[in-house]
Amino acid sequence: MNTAPERQAIVVGIDGSPSAAAALSWAVDEARLRGVGLNVMHVFPTMISIVGTTAHEYYPQVEDEAKATFEHALASAPAMDDLDVERTLVPGNPSEQLVDASRRATMLVVGAHGRGRFVGMMLGSVSMHCVSQARCPVVVIRGSD
Repeated sequence: MNTAPERQAIVVGIDGSPSAAAALSWAVDEARLRGVGLNVMHVFPTMISIVGTTAHEYYPQVEDEAKATFEHALASAPAMDDLDVERTLVPGNPSEQLVDASRRATMLVVGAHGRGRFVGMMLGSVSMHCVSQARCPVVVIRGSD
């Protein structure tokens, strides 16, 4: 008897970068082909304050910027009206959150590199972490940049 949860959705991580936009487009097409749902995730950094309350002052701004990035990416994405789409906006470490979501996914899709500083790398740190740690197949999409 198999007691493992059935995986019925493709998880795609987005961050507003061209690679993430390409990953979202690819994931939309793949979800249609497979007849599964889609979980579009945007993970934004958590603000941690060691001294004072500086992080608490800036956190609403970080959260508002994350929401704007997420909404812009969704508005720029191919039509998804025919898909069962879950939209997930969550604070935390992108690598950890995506790997955690991979436990319940049929596939994890990420861009080759995102908005980090090491744009020239073949793969970004988040995609490298996902490839090595995810609990499902991972597809890494390079953007046109």
